[in-house]
Amino acid sequence: MLLIIAVDPVLAQDNVVCDAEGLPGMISGFFQITTALGLMGLVVVWQVDSLVEMFTMNLEQKKNLKMHKRTALKSAVILMILGPLYTVAGATMGLPLAECVNLVPW
Repeated sequence: MLLIIAVDPVLAQDNVVCDAEGLPGMISGFFQITTALGLMGLVVVWQVDSLVEMFTMNLEQKKNLKMHKRTALKSAVILMILGPLYTVAGATMGLPLAECVNLVPW
């Protein structure tokens, strides 16, 4: 009996995010802004590392800078893939957020 009382209100709130006015747009906009900031961060890190690499004489430091650039590039690729992957996988699995929120940054 307690299980029915505790679970019933949760079942009634099936699509709270989709039913809220403006919330799907805000979530989508937030994802687009964070993706854009992440890509701008990649460009800044890449340019600064390239500039520092030109003035670095030590081989170990150059190796570390190249590794840092590679890590920044991997992070940007993951950032660009996560939104579309969640949108496709979420729609396939029937997740309610994937039905009403567009997480594709372009």
